[in-house]
Amino acid sequence: MNNTKTLNDLPLNTIGYIESLNCKGNIRRRLLDLGLVKGSSITPILISPSKDPRAFDIRGTLIAIRKEDAKYINVSF
Repeated sequence: MNNTKTLNDLPLNTIGYIESLNCKGNIRRRLLDLGLVKGSSITPILISPSKDPRAFDIRGTLIAIRKEDAKYINVSF
């Protein structure tokens, strides 16, 4: 774990670890409810044909996250 960037920067099929969420309010609650908590592993698995959203493996579940929401998620990889 040597780079800390946003989730948008995480390359396909590379495991990253959530460092922090840089948002407040409903979006923060939504991301936390999806299991995006500090230390959780996250891996981009699929990219839609339009490049947005991307699908991520989080705790064994495939979840689609839009780029506009992924920019709030800091990861290390």
